[in-house]
Amino acid sequence: MSLDSSRELQLDRGSKGMRYYRNAVERHWDPGAIDLSEDRQRLIEYLESSDREQVFDVLRQNVARFGAGEQAVTEDLAPLATALDDIDDQMFVTTQIYEEAKHTDFFDRYWREVIHAAEDELGTERSSPTDPVWYNEDYDELFERNERAMEALLDDPTPETFAEAYCHYHLTIEGILAQTGYYGMQQSFAEDTHPELPALPGLHQGFTKIRQDEGRHVGFGMTKLKELITEEGVDPQLLSQTVMELMPLVNGITAEESEQNENLGPSPDEMRAFASEKHVDRMEQITDASEEIPDVETLTQLDGVDAD
Repeated sequence: MSLDSSRELQLDRGSKGMRYYRNAVERHWDPGAIDLSEDRQRLIEYLESSDREQVFDVLRQNVARFGAGEQAVTEDLAPLATALDDIDDQMFVTTQIYEEAKHTDFFDRYWREVIHAAEDELGTERSSPTDPVWYNEDYDELFERNERAMEALLDDPTPETFAEAYCHYHLTIEGILAQTGYYGMQQSFAEDTHPELPALPGLHQGFTKIRQDEGRHVGFGMTKLKELITEEGVDPQLLSQTVMELMPLVNGITAEESEQNENLGPSPDEMRAFASEKHVDRMEQITDASEEIPDVETLTQLDGVDAD
């Protein structure tokens, strides 16, 4: 057994890891409880009203990519839970793995119950979220690099290896790519924001719940990176360098999506501004000794949309 005999009690209720863990427990939600019936009806009516195949392709590609990304990070996060020494941090990471699995569940359910239903109603062949047509080389490479960064923790769990893993997973994939994508999709298919697109309340609610989870995940990674700088002597330049090396892949993914989504939902400039602002703020909070990481309640608040 690996109990910490230096502790009087088993857990440190005041630790940041434990606060993140408790927040996850208290904000539990069930992806199977979200009502998708209105989404099915509205999407079918929208697609039947005119030739709107482009919108349907955009929706399918994004749901496929979100689902595949959530599956990948569900599988790839296990080495972090193994490599961490602190039980409070390990307990939080177990909630994160569980939440990534829930997100995978939600997108799989959406494909089965909404996308397939629309395809059946229109008399078209059923599509698959695992079809390579939805992905490009940059997407595949980004997640392959994340997998390698996480697996490196098992062989070489140095402060620098941890920093690179958090930069891959929490800062880049979750903090830039996923949160920006969720924001854009949620804005696109919300009520009364883009009347040229169908309002999909089930998708909107799912994105709300997922974005709240991801805010907590990103905050944990930011907290651990700041500790690595202030307590372990990790060079802040390592963080900047790691993220900058990944950004061409992120840009390759988002540039393709912007081209395909032209004139649909938020503009490419709005999306780039959202991502840039979040990234700059986070890096300052991590690397500037005078800055503090926002508390978990702030991190799980949503910008640009009303939370459910």
